[in-house]
Amino acid sequence: QVQLVESGGGSVEPGGSLRLSCAASGSISGIYARSWYRQAPGKQRELVASLSTSGTTTYADSVKGRFTISRDDAKNTVYLQMNSLKPEDTAVYLCNLGATRVGIRFAYWGQGTQVTVSS
Repeated sequence: QVQLVESGGGSVEPGGSLRLSCAASGSISGIYARSWYRQAPGKQRELVASLSTSGTTTYADSVKGRFTISRDDAKNTVYLQMNSLKPEDTAVYLCNLGATRVGIRFAYWGQGTQVTVSS
């Protein structure tokens, strides 16, 4: 069983920064990507950033140049550094871990952490 625990959310003024962390524990194998998604009230969940095991990164157009995804394999932790935050970045941010086992893809999710950007 894989568990993901996010931390680092909070309230910040526009232009500020936050760093989210997502620590993974449990029986982990066959990982192909670690990602961050977000969901704002009344909106669909959207991919914010993704980091494959080979190091390839993908970002939503709305966060390119402002957000950076990274990982520490020794700690089984993935980070999302968020700079120049805007009110439209306000959402619940969810950590995702994608893994493949016997040819089947699994997706594991954290409980989410709230990010609020407001003056």
